[in-house]
Amino acid sequence: MAETSTSELACVYSALILHDDDVDITADKIQKICTAANVTVEPFWPGLFAKALEGRNIGDLISNVGSAPAAGAAAPAAGGDAPAAGEEKKEEKKEESEESDDDMGFGLFD
Repeated sequence: MAETSTSELACVYSALILHDDDVDITADKIQKICTAANVTVEPFWPGLFAKALEGRNIGDLISNVGSAPAAGAAAPAAGGDAPAAGEEKKEEKKEESEESDDDMGFGLFD
């Protein structure tokens, strides 16, 4: 996964600030917030973010961050002590592979 730059993060936070204040998200306003925060932003980022967010419902984007199927695995349950489903399957496969070596009548170091 690619590393996020300071410029990108500054633009994301600026866009969130503007959205929170019910202000239109524009490249100039993103740049002003970054300047006020004393963050140097590569010049193309504010315009790129403003264009990407133009006409979008930011509230929906924020509340649906993890709901897309392509977003990856679901977050583990809030129990804390219970292992995630992926960990259980991994352990089961490991145990099965060990058993299959025994079934063949030989092991790696026999």
